[in-house]
Amino acid sequence: MMANSPEVVSLYAVLALLLRWGVSLHSYSGKGKPPMYGDYEAQRHWMEITYQLPVKEWYQNSTNNDLLYWGLDYPPLSAYHSYICGVLANWVNPDFVSLFDSRGYESYKHKFFMRVSVLLADLLVFIPAVFWWCSEVRGQTQNKLNNGFPMALLILAYPGLILIDHGHFQYNSVSIGLMIAALAALIRNSNVIGAIFFTLSVNYKQMELYHALPFFCYLLGMCLRREVLKKLYELVKIGSAVLLTFSVIWLPLIVNDSATHTLVRLFPFNRGPYEDKVANFWCSASVFYKFHRAWGNIGMARVCLCVTAIAVLPSCINLALFPGLKRLHLALVNSSLAFFLFSYHVHEKSILLVALPVALIASQDWWMQSAQVLPNLWFLFITTFSMVPLLVRDGLAIPTVCLSILYPLLCLLVASGFGSPPKNSPFRILMRSNFLVRYATVISLIGYFLLTWAYFTVKPLPRYPDLFPFLISAFSCAHFIPFFLYFNWMQFSLPKEPV
Repeated sequence: MMANSPEVVSLYAVLALLLRWGVSLHSYSGKGKPPMYGDYEAQRHWMEITYQLPVKEWYQNSTNNDLLYWGLDYPPLSAYHSYICGVLANWVNPDFVSLFDSRGYESYKHKFFMRVSVLLADLLVFIPAVFWWCSEVRGQTQNKLNNGFPMALLILAYPGLILIDHGHFQYNSVSIGLMIAALAALIRNSNVIGAIFFTLSVNYKQMELYHALPFFCYLLGMCLRREVLKKLYELVKIGSAVLLTFSVIWLPLIVNDSATHTLVRLFPFNRGPYEDKVANFWCSASVFYKFHRAWGNIGMARVCLCVTAIAVLPSCINLALFPGLKRLHLALVNSSLAFFLFSYHVHEKSILLVALPVALIASQDWWMQSAQVLPNLWFLFITTFSMVPLLVRDGLAIPTVCLSILYPLLCLLVASGFGSPPKNSPFRILMRSNFLVRYATVISLIGYFLLTWAYFTVKPLPRYPDLFPFLISAFSCAHFIPFFLYFNWMQFSLPKEPV
């Protein structure tokens, strides 16, 4: 049976779904932890609010919608998704979305409903987008085996996204899937369709703005390479498509005089520079200097804006001057990693916006046959590790460990073509690497195992209850900053002509 036959592709999708369902059998964010519970309750509450209340009240504080209790803070497309889920939830059991009375609702049937809703989101958006992207990339290369659908497993089996969406409980796969669909459309030279898909992605989760500059610079650069009239025509087409998509999505809120309230909810400046212990620069450096206390929310936001702009602009300017698909994929990594490391109000889960573009790069033939496969896969490993404190707090230690072991084994299986051990296995690549890379990898592995052992076995001093979560975040940040320089170097090392 051919590795890319419909039957085998279906098996890849089934394997991806089985991994997700296995994780979904475990605990979730905030289980049995009143009064706020967690992200599971937040998503359920949004179904309740959007189903029970008129559009005008979705983002506004009222007697029926207390914004201090998981107020809706995602864009309209996410709210519409919550509304659809709310309709289905009410059909299954009205108690799931009963106004006020359903707060903190927990039952086996409700957990089953919620888990299935995430699984359907993957099945309808994320998995088809990944296969579409793989199909388009495969059509651009001559090596049909290594660049075909087997490489989709490296994306679909990435532990971080599975653990957050199907364990912790969120719908990141929808916005990320729409972003991947936008990339597939661009590979197909359907720039307008790509712009529409990315606009949908941003309107589902505002964190996709991490990827907005690379998409904008790529499309701008491609337009500027055309003749004057064609250049203007292409700009008008793409601009009109984006504006029309925004207008359709935001029209219900504009009509109900709720657009301003929505924007305020989407970009809160009163929540601080980061959420919990995050593996970014500001959190890791806070042990030496309390930036937030010294500068305040507004001052911190301004500094974050300036530093992020300095970090992200070189990559984006390079992409605009020399637009190409390989450069775009790397620019997506560089932009999102710059935002994760230096921007304002960063969640630990935001590292997924960096990890998935890296997974796309790692799955492509032009990286899998070179020494770059090792740092790419190691980066993905560290991204999952950076979220370990969050995942363990949610009762997801067992699936986290299992997927962290399974994923590199699956990578080896895919790289070998599901046959004999690959000629370019990560171990052989490491042995052929230079002295600095070998020893940096060994030191990183030792640090990873020591921190993992200490986190699970050593009780921290009462004076420092968050010691190990902070050390894991700082350890991960110590990887992300060199990786940021590495991925920028990879982008600037590409030839100047479009590739």
